[in-house]
Amino acid sequence: MTLSSMVVSRDWQEISVLECILGSLHMDVAVESEPQRALTRLTTSKIDALIVDCDLNGTGQFLRELQSVSPRLNTVPLVIMGSAQGRPDMEGTGAMFAFDKPISVEQAVRTLSAARNMILDGRLRYHRAGLELPVTLKGRRQKQIDAQLVNLSQGGLQVHTEDGFDASDLLRVSFALPGTKCGVNADVEVAWADDRGNVGIRFAKMASQTQRTLRVWLAQQYFAN
Repeated sequence: MTLSSMVVSRDWQEISVLECILGSLHMDVAVESEPQRALTRLTTSKIDALIVDCDLNGTGQFLRELQSVSPRLNTVPLVIMGSAQGRPDMEGTGAMFAFDKPISVEQAVRTLSAARNMILDGRLRYHRAGLELPVTLKGRRQKQIDAQLVNLSQGGLQVHTEDGFDASDLLRVSFALPGTKCGVNADVEVAWADDRGNVGIRFAKMASQTQRTLRVWLAQQYFAN
């Protein structure tokens, strides 16, 4: 999957290095040389990562405005770069990552790889795979019924049942994960339920190996789409 990034800089020598590194990480690169124009573009375009050259005039104001313009931008990993003497502290800028200029390719690869992993982790955490599978629901009074799995994420699932199952009694779910030898068995909590038999469920307790298998399986579905 290709992600998007923006580099705010006029240092074309460093930009060319970043373009090579970001390309190798499967990240598209947009370059803006004017901080205010970059701010406008950020509020209207989907950008997954932002890299700002703090040696560029106007970036101090840009970074201050960035933190107040849109709540959505606060979730975009911010990477700052600059000369060792001129680069501001990360804490004052809201940056998550930083590296010095001139760019060390090794350091930049490590830093930008970490930023990319953060983006993907965030996406996968909330990604829901839609699928139709039988799932078994079990209540506190040992009542057990079959239901239909609607979607699945790292944190839980949605099911549909037509048997009038009392959602407030739900204690445990189990189902087979397609294409694996893993059977998912988990203690659960009900997040919501409606009068049409749809139930939103959170995982409360699951074996660590099952968690890892589920996370890998969901990532495979995400990147296959």
